[in-house]
Amino acid sequence: MDKKITILGAGLVGSLLSIFLSKRGYQVNTYESRPDPRKADLSAGRSINLALSHRGLKGLHAVGLANEVKERCIPMPGRMIHDLAGDLNFQPYGKEGQYINSVSRSGLNELLLDKAEEAGAKIYFDYKCIEVDYQLTQSRFLHDGQELTISADFIFGADGAFSAMRNAFMRTDRFNYQQHYITAGYKELHIPPTDSGEFAIDPNALHIWPRGKFMLIALPNLDKSFTVTLFLPFEGEKSFEKLQDENSVRQFFQEEFADAVPLMPDLLHDFFTNPTSSLVTVRCYPWVKENCALIGDAAHAIVPFYGQGMNAGFEDCFVLDQLLEQHGELNQDLLARYQELRKPDGEAIADLALYNFIEMRDKVADPQFILQKKIEKRLNELYPDQWLPLYPMVTFSDLRYSEALAIGRKQQSIMDKVLADPEVESRWENLDFASIVAQL
Repeated sequence: MDKKITILGAGLVGSLLSIFLSKRGYQVNTYESRPDPRKADLSAGRSINLALSHRGLKGLHAVGLANEVKERCIPMPGRMIHDLAGDLNFQPYGKEGQYINSVSRSGLNELLLDKAEEAGAKIYFDYKCIEVDYQLTQSRFLHDGQELTISADFIFGADGAFSAMRNAFMRTDRFNYQQHYITAGYKELHIPPTDSGEFAIDPNALHIWPRGKFMLIALPNLDKSFTVTLFLPFEGEKSFEKLQDENSVRQFFQEEFADAVPLMPDLLHDFFTNPTSSLVTVRCYPWVKENCALIGDAAHAIVPFYGQGMNAGFEDCFVLDQLLEQHGELNQDLLARYQELRKPDGEAIADLALYNFIEMRDKVADPQFILQKKIEKRLNELYPDQWLPLYPMVTFSDLRYSEALAIGRKQQSIMDKVLADPEVESRWENLDFASIVAQL
């Protein structure tokens, strides 16, 4: 096939898309504004590890990489909640054998780049896209101080939340765009291995210190360390603006995360060295103009609280490849179908991720929330085909995000009625579970 494809962005989604399209026989040229991550350390300030789950693995499996990636993962079957007193409460994500995977962002990206090149894609680094002409299917780049224009048959914008292609679309008629920053930012911290070279806390869990308006989380790494992330408002009584010197940081962590402090010998160094970053949700439409299409974060950047950003982007690639399998070749009709399928799901996972921030920082420590989880677990055990809790629907199933959100809202309204009974805590095991399920 002699059709040329330009992909903007060689991050996780751009490199996976490069593999899919190269395997379909297209001439793929991928352009990345940053240096080659295999030769330069680019991790500073970006989330170092990610939660890979079923949807992402499905995309990797389709290109024959799922098993190789799984070898680089640490399974996390649930959340470990750390309360103020340092007591622990493990909350499983799903059934026995279901888990999400902690995986290194840079390690996964480097593997995908290698595999994209093996599949025949050409990847160009230090090429900053400065303009996209969707009518001529041309991209203009800045490289080594020179401007150059590249023509192609199709262009995919996989260039992230601040996409150059989306910027070009925004200057066209009837293009809708919205971005929303949440009030919290985040900062990366670190728990090293113990002196004996072991994990300092249980590696088979996503650790959460929920504190109402803010939280600390920790994910395990293969080198026996943990990547820790503090999510905290930028302004307010307890916020980044109040943590300006070593004493205020020390006191804040001692008050809020006392059991974590001894695990972080470099807390103060990390806090003042690592950047404080913001969190944005991007919604836009249309994703497709003629032979140009947005994909991944460029189309639907979301906050990280459902662990679905990468998974949603990989599922975009998978759905596009399924359409190619069914219809044979890339054309405008196929791109329109891709947009029609994925836009409602991009909206749904954006809403779900924003909701899950509230759940993680606040509700996981709420007795009523914990009781709801017990009731839903029993419902799922008794009626596995009829009641699947929202988190497993999103994380472990093939249900579209939009379908999972709609079912989840219906389930929540039913559970609100169940939990309104003042006696429910003492008699929940004897509820009429059949009548609860019947309401669905």
